Amino acid sequence: MTMTATEGTPDPTDEAAALSAAACLFHGFSDPSRLAILRHLALGEHRVVDLTAHLGLAQSTVSKHLACLRDCGLVTSRPVGRASMFALAHSEAVLDLLAAAERVLALTGDAVTLCPSHGIAAIHAETHEEA
Repeated sequence: MTMTATEGTPDPTDEAAALSAAACLFHGFSDPSRLAILRHLALGEHRVVDLTAHLGLAQSTVSKHLACLRDCGLVTSRPVGRASMFALAHSEAVLDLLAAAERVLALTGDAVTLCPSHGIAAIHAETHEEA
């Protein structure tokens, strides 16, 4: 399955499945804490305690997001004693995607952050509704 346009007439079933999978992938990147964890793991393997210290996030937050990223296939873990070491599963592809996102952000300026549906104001409104 591919998400990008190709020659010929795509099978709508395959196209819908590819778009759904892509939406799930991008949802995995939709949280600032998950993005911070991914960017930090680009530097190499880390334990949860290392990530909490480096990122200033609570242990429960880091653990929750690492579980999400592992379930999405973006992060791997391996046991080391009583701890686990976490690493990017597909580091080159993840870094390429993050670089592409930075290029798109540079081209669109503040448009994404000002979006009424998914921009900063919408995120803050969502957060306050959950509280």
